[in-house]
Amino acid sequence: MFTGLIREIAEVKSYKNNILSIKSKHKAKLGDSIAINGVCLTVIKVNPDGFDLELADETRSIIDESKISGKVHMEPAMMMNDRFEGHIVQGHVDCVGTVSQITKRENGTDFIIKVDKKHIPHIIPKGSITIDGISLTVNDVYDDSFRITIIPHTLKNTLMKNYKVGTKLNIETDVFARYIDHILAHRSAKKSMGWNEIDSMQMSF
Repeated sequence: MFTGLIREIAEVKSYKNNILSIKSKHKAKLGDSIAINGVCLTVIKVNPDGFDLELADETRSIIDESKISGKVHMEPAMMMNDRFEGHIVQGHVDCVGTVSQITKRENGTDFIIKVDKKHIPHIIPKGSITIDGISLTVNDVYDDSFRITIIPHTLKNTLMKNYKVGTKLNIETDVFARYIDHILAHRSAKKSMGWNEIDSMQMSF
C-alpha cells in the first residue's frame, strides 16, 4: 500500500525486455514494492545506484510507454509504523488519462484531465485520486473529464510542472468507489452475497 506522497524524483536508466532499471537514492531490498509514476512494481535486483523492477504483461497493456522513461515519481511502499498521509493508494493503474487543459490561477494551477467515460463513476468530487503516483483531490467531475487544482508547492516538487496539454497520465481512481461499485454490481446480479464472496473481495484490496 502507498500514500501518494512522492519521496523522490528518480530516473529511468533503461527499459528492456520488461525490465525497468531505476537510478535512485532509495536503498531498496529484493522483493520490495515500489511505485513508479503510480505503478506498483517489485524489486528484482538491487544495484549500486538503484534497482531493477519487472513489468507484467497486464501492467504494460494499461500504462503509456512515456511513463517509463526519463524522470519518474518514486514512492516505496508504506511501512506499518509510518504516518498515514495522502490517501490509500494501491499502485494499480485503472487507465491512462490525458491533460486537455491547463489554466494558471492566482494561487494554483487547474488541470482538466480527460479519461474514458467508464471510469467517471469512480471519480468523486472532493474525493481522492492518484495521478502518476501523486495523491490529489478532485474538484469537479464532468462527462469524460475532471478538474484538479495543483498548489505551487506540489507543482514545484513534482513532474507536474513539466506537464503540457496532451501529456499522458497514469490514473488510479478511488479504491472505495471501486469497492462499492463492485459490491453493488454483484448485488444487482443476485439477491444476496455470501461471506465467501465478501471475503474474496476484501482480500483483493
